[in-house]
Amino acid sequence: MARITGSDSSPRVAAELCDPLINRGTGFSADDRRTRQLEGLLPPRVESLVEQAARVLSNLRDQHNPLDKYSYLSALRDENETLFYHVVLDNLEEMLPIIYTPTVGEACTQWSRIYERPRGLYISAFAHRGRVAEVLENWPRPQASVIVVTDGGRILGLGDLGANGMGIPIGKLSLYTACAGIAPEICLPIALDVGTDNASLRNDPLYLGERQARLTGAPYDEFIEEFVSAVQTVFPETILQFEDFNNASAFRLLDRYSNTLCCFNDDVQGTGAMGLAGLYSAGRITGQGLAEQRILFVGAGEANLGFARTVVAAMQHEGLSAAQSKARCLFMDSRGLVVTSRTDLPAWKSVFAQDRAHTTDTRTVIEDFAPTAIIGASGVGARFDEDMLSAMARINHRPIVFALSNPTSKAECTAEQAFAWTQGRVVFASGSPFPPVTYETQTYSPGQGNNFYVFPGVGLGLLLAGATQVSDEMFLAAAHALADCVSAADLEQGRLFPPAAGMRDVAVAVAAAVADVAHAQGYATRQPEQDLCAAAASYMYVPHYS
Repeated sequence: MARITGSDSSPRVAAELCDPLINRGTGFSADDRRTRQLEGLLPPRVESLVEQAARVLSNLRDQHNPLDKYSYLSALRDENETLFYHVVLDNLEEMLPIIYTPTVGEACTQWSRIYERPRGLYISAFAHRGRVAEVLENWPRPQASVIVVTDGGRILGLGDLGANGMGIPIGKLSLYTACAGIAPEICLPIALDVGTDNASLRNDPLYLGERQARLTGAPYDEFIEEFVSAVQTVFPETILQFEDFNNASAFRLLDRYSNTLCCFNDDVQGTGAMGLAGLYSAGRITGQGLAEQRILFVGAGEANLGFARTVVAAMQHEGLSAAQSKARCLFMDSRGLVVTSRTDLPAWKSVFAQDRAHTTDTRTVIEDFAPTAIIGASGVGARFDEDMLSAMARINHRPIVFALSNPTSKAECTAEQAFAWTQGRVVFASGSPFPPVTYETQTYSPGQGNNFYVFPGVGLGLLLAGATQVSDEMFLAAAHALADCVSAADLEQGRLFPPAAGMRDVAVAVAAAVADVAHAQGYATRQPEQDLCAAAASYMYVPHYS
């Protein structure tokens, strides 16, 4: 039997229910339902945002698998962004580990399986070369003030995930909105699909990316150049954040473009500012200033090298020479101590090479170098063992231990291990969250040392100033602002970073500090506000139904 249709058989789409920026679902009033022709398309009851949020939280908390929670919240964001951000903002401590680290790592490994709806832009180095600007113009929003872009080359500590890395830009931009109040409609996530050398992905029948070997050399650089030029043409006033590129590309691209457009690499500069703030906080506990620290960096990728670059710059501001500052930063990578006799060091590592005997034994390095702090960003789970941390505790009354690798499976040690192996004397932070630790009679709640304390506020500050460039001094200012947000009560709990619930206050402080530097250095295009903190707070998007 033929289907009976009217004169026009194409279905009418209720745009208000399809666009997550304007959809209110059961929150549409009775008048709205009549005027927008939504009557009958929704259940009769009109709910407030608070009532809708209660349902979301109930359903979310019924889920026990973190990836299921991630998928549930992703579906909510794709349906109703106002409700999504209302729920996230009112429950930041609970939501951040779900929408970003550590759960986003698992989401990226499963991206091609859990994919449901388009979000952001996928730009292929194979299908779109020569037409990148045309693809950018397909973005349906009129503005993109903040772009987070990845090529999937080094997703967290998980390596090359190709197009599956899209979860990272989406997650980062969710934090821009939740933590710094940057409106979701001006945020654009981009995955540059340059292929992947991950054979398991290329052979996966469900993989959604290009089944090509990863582009390298001149063809890769030419594609990136086309992309950057297209961004400057289509979105000339955007902030471009490079995210989770592999080491070789990350440093090269940062050096190439940092003086020509408003861009930064969060893995390098954001990690540096976050880590420096953590050291400032740790120094308030140990009684040692930054210039007194001797830091052993375990892992010599973007995170730790960015950390060390920032520390060296800060030490120089405190009066040490460049040579003295670098001498206080010693590196170990997967092949052992980073020393001048090694011939396998790329340029970005060799600047930190010291004139020492080579060894692969971390315990020997600890005994010889006598570090006050050991910083792990190695991407190797359980890299810090009891022998190493016990040695740190013998050398220092209050040893500083940062286990920053993400996701949780890649953490160099757990919080519980760090406290147990140092007799409860450790000053600890980790990249992934850990539950509170009780050692003897004292309970500690070490905070998560994560870049979400830095990059959202940096982006807000750049927008506030209309900055044309991002400088290293902005990240030094961000580190000081973040450290100043840590209270004495936080330190007493073993927390080196503020509670997540106060993330928007942190973003205001960081934004004001960054905007102030932008004006002082001549990178601002907007008139300076008399009260930068008030201006940053007033700029923030608040999720509500108008």
